[in-house]
Amino acid sequence: MARMSKPRQETVLSHEDALRLNVLMAGEVHAVRIDEGAMTLHALTPKGEAKVVLNPDCGNDAYLRKVREFLAGRVLDSPGGYPVYLRRWTRMGQARQQGLDKLLLLGEPEAVVSVAYSPGVTDELARRAWWALPISDNARRMLERSAVAEGEMGPVLARFLVDHLPFEDDPWTIIDTIRTVLLRPGLIDDQARLALWRSGRHRKTYRVGFLACQPDHLPESGAARADLTQLEEQLAGLDDNRWAVALRRLASASGQTFLTTVTDVLESAADQEVVNEVLDALADYFRPLRPESDHPGGVEAVRAEYAAPLEADTAPLLEGLPAYEAQLRAMRLLSRADRRIADEILSRTTAVGSLMRRKLDPVTQLLQEQTERLRQPG
Repeated sequence: MARMSKPRQETVLSHEDALRLNVLMAGEVHAVRIDEGAMTLHALTPKGEAKVVLNPDCGNDAYLRKVREFLAGRVLDSPGGYPVYLRRWTRMGQARQQGLDKLLLLGEPEAVVSVAYSPGVTDELARRAWWALPISDNARRMLERSAVAEGEMGPVLARFLVDHLPFEDDPWTIIDTIRTVLLRPGLIDDQARLALWRSGRHRKTYRVGFLACQPDHLPESGAARADLTQLEEQLAGLDDNRWAVALRRLASASGQTFLTTVTDVLESAADQEVVNEVLDALADYFRPLRPESDHPGGVEAVRAEYAAPLEADTAPLLEGLPAYEAQLRAMRLLSRADRRIADEILSRTTAVGSLMRRKLDPVTQLLQEQTERLRQPG
């Protein structure tokens, strides 16, 4: 005789909580969060915030599971709670696009994170998610979406990130935060932007995000190179030549400030992630000059490429500016100087700080040779 499956037991809350939660959820609710310490459920509604003080009839943890099962049953028709497959997909940004608003009604932090990571998050959903779980990572992920960054929540989230940045210690988090708030104009004002830049005097990691996002608009630019005016005259008529464009860009005040900042950050980098991000920003600055051939590999291979024949489109410049050949070679070399130039060294060590910098001497010395060449007139 076939064995009968045991029917699922209905989630049973205390009588008072069941009544109050049913009344609450029968109305319009935008988001739910649960204060586990105070055993209180908070709800965001069109009229403001409502709360239900819970009256457990068993241990707090077990009762909170009952509450979340009740919410999941009402909202998702999933009496077992927040679906396991959604937990797996949360931080991959793969939450379903339909019904994101319902995920904010479960009282589950992971469900809120799922909304924050979703490509479908809107400005209104961001407002609700931020009320439900205001943490830095959620702010960064939501600001990656145009609908949020360009909406009312954009400046709110950016301001929170800037205010909390001094409390962050992880280099990647600092870089990611600054890159996030700089990517779109208007997220922070000029005063906040300048304050972030000046903080980089003592915490060089702050400046990595500027190098990546705004290499031509760094705050407090220094002087242009002495030969800029002469270069502009001699390069007239070569506006479509990539080498001419790069030479003018580099000789400008912003170009010289970029080189100085790169060198400054590398000289004091305390973490491999900082080194990798600076190298990528440096190579990206010179990307238009990068050869089409495969990347040659480590530092010695890149150094050897300095002597390789220059590309044919350098000829119009060298006819009138033969003294600038070394600069053209330096720029082409730096276009290869992404994180792969340091892979041979960093992949064999977990060193940080001064020991890491000593191991990286072959890389930093090569880069300093080339950047110093590019700081001088041709």
